[in-house]
Amino acid sequence: MNPSHRPTPPSGRSPHRVQGGLGRAFAVNFLGEAPDWYKLTIAAFLLANPILLFLAGPFVTGWTLIGEFIFTLAMALKCYPLPPGGLLAIEAILMGMTSTDAVFHEVTANIEVLLLLMFMVAGIYFMKGLLLFLFTRILLKVHSKTLLSLLFCGVSAALSAFLDALTVTAVLIAVAIGFYAVYHRVASNRPHHQDSHDHSSDEHVVEYHREDLDQFRAFLRSLIMHGAVGTALGGVCTLVGEPQNLLIAEKAGWEFLQFFQRMAPVTIPALLAGLATCALLENVKVCGYGARLPSAVREVLDRYAHERERKRALRDVADLWAQGVVAVLLVLALAFHVAEVGILGLVVIVLLTAASGVVQEPRIGHAFEEALPFTALLVVFFAIVAVIHEQHLFEPVTRWVLSLDEERQLPMLFIANGLLSMISDNVFVATVYIDEVKNALEAGEISREHFDRLAVAINTGTNLPSVATPNGQAAFLFLLTSALAPLIRLSYGRMVLMALPYTVVLSTVALACIVWIIA
Repeated sequence: MNPSHRPTPPSGRSPHRVQGGLGRAFAVNFLGEAPDWYKLTIAAFLLANPILLFLAGPFVTGWTLIGEFIFTLAMALKCYPLPPGGLLAIEAILMGMTSTDAVFHEVTANIEVLLLLMFMVAGIYFMKGLLLFLFTRILLKVHSKTLLSLLFCGVSAALSAFLDALTVTAVLIAVAIGFYAVYHRVASNRPHHQDSHDHSSDEHVVEYHREDLDQFRAFLRSLIMHGAVGTALGGVCTLVGEPQNLLIAEKAGWEFLQFFQRMAPVTIPALLAGLATCALLENVKVCGYGARLPSAVREVLDRYAHERERKRALRDVADLWAQGVVAVLLVLALAFHVAEVGILGLVVIVLLTAASGVVQEPRIGHAFEEALPFTALLVVFFAIVAVIHEQHLFEPVTRWVLSLDEERQLPMLFIANGLLSMISDNVFVATVYIDEVKNALEAGEISREHFDRLAVAINTGTNLPSVATPNGQAAFLFLLTSALAPLIRLSYGRMVLMALPYTVVLSTVALACIVWIIA
């Protein structure tokens, strides 16, 4: 969108005058375009929390605060969660349920994730030409939706085993937005050379294109969700797949290969079950899956690909080669852990902007627009995590699980980790449990062999069942709050519904493996 373009105020509100005085103006401005019922709900939360803290204490108020924050995430399409979620976090600090020092500790403990979001996601933006080129070919060559879905899920799993799930998700988002923008422009009768087209608005979509556009949205939703689940399937397998994997491996003293071998009895069956679920969903066509690529859309994308091929100048070819070389270097650097992922993302930005001649600040700044709002939201999320930590909200569950007999600890630890990871940060949940288990080992309460089995249960429990909600997986939350979600009508509820079959299958298979193989 052209930065100089100012959208008209929603709901017919006049930007110049508000009837009812200054108080009414504040009420209208509060959370802006969000529905009035949503504004009243957030205001009620903010008013009720101090009263609840006085009457029921910090433990009940802490769990209430978690529920309220989840509500803001669930209503992400009504209002971006940063303003309401940030108000809840600020109130929690003012009420003394956590401190600014505790929030800062959570932020610094997760600085790798924040750097990744700030720089790697922006780096992927400068690779979008190559990504769109490659994925367009895959999309047009593979006509079977089942095979295409398996490719998206399998490739995402393979990449996430060696890259970060957020990086892979950023790739999926960039590709999907590229596809969507191409067809939306045609559906709106806008020529491809016109740069001012806003693909977030359906105002100019021609009536006979609307049905195909809706089906195309459903098609993209299913592919993206298959890919997002794939990041969890691959991320659980290796030491570098998820942040908590590295933490657990450090506590257990496992190297890369040893980590893979320890997890394989659970992760490999779960991976195979996930791929089988992917294929089954596309054929059974339930929970929002099964939509095919409309023939009209395929023709548009095919024409677009041929037109781009015909008009591709030598400079464009040089750009693609530069992006390809940098992509190879990035994979090698990540595979050999040359530096933290976020630092490598900054290297990608420097190399690609220099190679492609992008030297104007506004053009570089545009690459950061997607990731920085989510980065700010993640810091707010860490404030909620600090409340969980400071008020020991998970401690009763932790104590109960570790008080059980050894043979019951494994499945119950898996279930407890899974349930808590659905509503909280799985990195935090894994940190809490692995620390407790490590303390038990050092105190001589459990054997080293049992500790290793518990570590497997913790890792798989925080990684697999957490696909149930966007709260559990940072990659899912990133997808939900991305620019793509409103384009393809991917809401919180729809994500939960589409993840449900995977949640049931992966949790059941992993739990069975823990009970019958690991225990």
